[in-house]
Amino acid sequence: MAENRWLAETGGTSGPSYAQRFRDLEDGGADLHGEARLIDRLTRETNGGLLGRVLEAGCGTGRVALELARRGHQVTGIDIDSSMLAEARLAAQHDGQHDVRFIEGDLRALNDLVADGFDVVAAPGNVMVYLTPGTEADVVAQMVRVLRPGGLLVAGFALGRHVSAQQYDEWCQGADVTLVHRWATWDGEPLAGGDYAVMVHRR
Repeated sequence: MAENRWLAETGGTSGPSYAQRFRDLEDGGADLHGEARLIDRLTRETNGGLLGRVLEAGCGTGRVALELARRGHQVTGIDIDSSMLAEARLAAQHDGQHDVRFIEGDLRALNDLVADGFDVVAAPGNVMVYLTPGTEADVVAQMVRVLRPGGLLVAGFALGRHVSAQQYDEWCQGADVTLVHRWATWDGEPLAGGDYAVMVHRR
């Protein structure tokens, strides 16, 4: 079987350096919370203005998950890389976010790792790009299955790096979800031939 692209590229040991990179960006004044702002808004919109249950698929060091928790959502994060999750758990402890669940596991087994009923399943951070080759459609289907009816699947990824917008559309069609939004950025700029896409589908 093909190897997971993320683990093949990083060796599963890049958690500390990845976390430090974003700390340096934050110290330099970078805005790190565009993904969380959009996911927060979409969660409230799909949940009648209320806070909701959010699953971050491929949560890495927890940057997005922890910001969503700060905004009041009930958050679960899943990642295949134990070094990234170690950083996420340290950050949660430092932040006092003890209710955020971080689970180590492969997204292909998502239905075995969490109960269904999430308002939003989010896969920011190029998760679709780094999946094991040939598993993408299965992973999309798994993410959809843990959504409640009416819930949203939100994914952002670089186009042309193993995944095209057309391929992702096909995987979502196969999982029986409906396209709601197609943007070029997490700030909602229209997608018009750029190299990044943010796609929102409804179950």
